Amino acid sequence: MISGTPINPKVAIRPPRIHILLRLGLHRRPMHVLRRPLHRPNRPLNTPPRDLTQPRRPPRLLPGPLRPPLPLPLPPPLTPLPLRRPRPPRRPPPPLPLLPPPPPLPRRLPQLPLRPNPPQIGRLRNLQTLDLSFNQLAGRIPQSIQTLTQLTNLILSHNHLSGSIPNLSNSKTLIRLDLQHNNLSGSLTRFTLPSSLQHLSLSSNRIAGSLDRVLDRLDRISYLDLSMNRFTGTVPSCVFAFPVATLLLQRNGFSGPVRPVRAVEAQTVDLSFNALTGQVSEMFSTVENLYLNNNGFEGEVPRGLVDRVLTGEIKLLYLQHNYLTGIEMDPTAAIPESSSMCLMYNCMVPPVETPCPRRAGKQKVRPWKQCNERRRRKGKKRK
Repeated sequence: MISGTPINPKVAIRPPRIHILLRLGLHRRPMHVLRRPLHRPNRPLNTPPRDLTQPRRPPRLLPGPLRPPLPLPLPPPLTPLPLRRPRPPRRPPPPLPLLPPPPPLPRRLPQLPLRPNPPQIGRLRNLQTLDLSFNQLAGRIPQSIQTLTQLTNLILSHNHLSGSIPNLSNSKTLIRLDLQHNNLSGSLTRFTLPSSLQHLSLSSNRIAGSLDRVLDRLDRISYLDLSMNRFTGTVPSCVFAFPVATLLLQRNGFSGPVRPVRAVEAQTVDLSFNALTGQVSEMFSTVENLYLNNNGFEGEVPRGLVDRVLTGEIKLLYLQHNYLTGIEMDPTAAIPESSSMCLMYNCMVPPVETPCPRRAGKQKVRPWKQCNERRRRKGKKRK
């Protein structure tokens, strides 16, 4: 040691390196950190530790004026929430009683035959409506229905009933008779249907015969559907004089000309798929939906029908699959979108291409051989 200098025993005992480690707390770090240089070049290693009781020096301020802090954006105003009254707690519903599961229904109901004279129907003197539609009923219609004098609606449609229709002419209160989609046969007489009928539907059966003097008494009828049967003969002209709104006579065996006495007031008239002949009557120009397709009509299309189609008063006019030979119509005329007219497969070229149903086919003109044969047969009949 050098003489003349006071020696601190604590510093003399601790080497400089260990002293610095103890001050900085680096004696607890791993060895790879201690390999770095631990002393500062501007500070001697033998400086005593800083007195922690004295306050630290204030930080040095940079020269220049102090800038004011940037103003913070104001938050958006709070919207007051609507005050709601607290709802009272709901009472739980009472528990439902446990019911036994229903028995499984059969996939198809068996056919239930109707006896000729079931007493349970004849005893219901005050019965007004009898609706047994959409079932599997078979057999004949019981004759005891004639005794129900208060009956106004008789609906037995969509069943398997057979035989002829009983005599209902004595029923003065019957308004609706619906027997469509059955296997009824026989024919209609003048005294089969009552004169009080307003709704008559006998479609999809096998009823045959003529309608002459059968519908004369039905002067109150507003809906008449005799389609898809086996009726023959001519269409009675009295049918078009009734206040009927819907007249459906398609898919039968009607033949001969159709001659309404006056302008037809019905909204829908369907005479398609028959064997009607002659010229198309101009009395049909007041009908909105007219189906005369798949018949044997000849001659020219009446001018009144064409004019009402162009004005949009006739919504639908089907004249395809006939033997029509001409039509007075401007080829540049435009048919409104609300109307439709089909003239395909006739003995003429349609002046205007209009959309037709798919069943009309793609052939626009009937073969000329068929048109010539039609004319020859007509000439032979005149001779």
